[in-house]
Amino acid sequence: MTSDTSVRGASREAQAAAKERLDALTDSTSVDTATLADELASVTALLGREVSLRRVLTDPAQSGDAKADLAGRLLGGQVGGPAVDLVSGMVRSRWSRSRDLVDTLEELATVADLTSAQQAGKLDDVEDELFRFGRIVTSDTGLRAALTDRAATTAAKSDLLSALLGGRAQDVTTRLVVRLVTQPRGRSLEGGLESLSKLAAERRDRMVAVVTSAVPLSDQQKQRLGAALAKLYGRSMHLNLDVDPEVLGGIRVQVGDEIINGSIADRIEDAGRRLAG
Repeated sequence: MTSDTSVRGASREAQAAAKERLDALTDSTSVDTATLADELASVTALLGREVSLRRVLTDPAQSGDAKADLAGRLLGGQVGGPAVDLVSGMVRSRWSRSRDLVDTLEELATVADLTSAQQAGKLDDVEDELFRFGRIVTSDTGLRAALTDRAATTAAKSDLLSALLGGRAQDVTTRLVVRLVTQPRGRSLEGGLESLSKLAAERRDRMVAVVTSAVPLSDQQKQRLGAALAKLYGRSMHLNLDVDPEVLGGIRVQVGDEIINGSIADRIEDAGRRLAG
């Protein structure tokens, strides 16, 4: 998954235009966002494998109409009209690198899946499940080894994830994790999960705070801490909660690269003072 900071020049403009087209599509009640996500993911996989094809589709020497026509002929009948239209519009744009096209397609597939969760009122669940799965992977070296084993088949990894997540997580969560594990495209598992969490937060223009406490926080503590952090950062805040007895009665909050440490009582009291101010 990419971000606005990982692309430059022409690719940044093309990426922004593609995101606008995706938003227009997913705002339409006639478009099945989950299906669109799957189809964009399949195109991502195709262009990830076919290096020569993606080079042709991003060749600045070729006209935009010619590239769009090629994309339409290749994808027509394989994916639905909305996916064909979106990809055709993307290849009309100018890209700095052929890889940027594939990275952006992958991000759009993820955003479409997250949008489907948002439309179903399940986005919070997906965010929490991605976070918890990341914690499980971090703490279970055997599981991480199995999911990142290059000798293991895609089917074997998919079956393992289905056994782990099936019936315990939202369908969107399962699709995102399976896609990440079976098509890592050079990313670490942890890095990919972090990117997914950030994209989920961005669906509501929220930042993510990872809150680690020695004991579970009460609902009142969570509300007050969330409000205080939102006040501090000027944006709505999603709290990913973790419990670690080694925090020794305190709390650790990480927002991006910034870490805040302190006792629960002190932080809640400070939150109250900040809100009052």
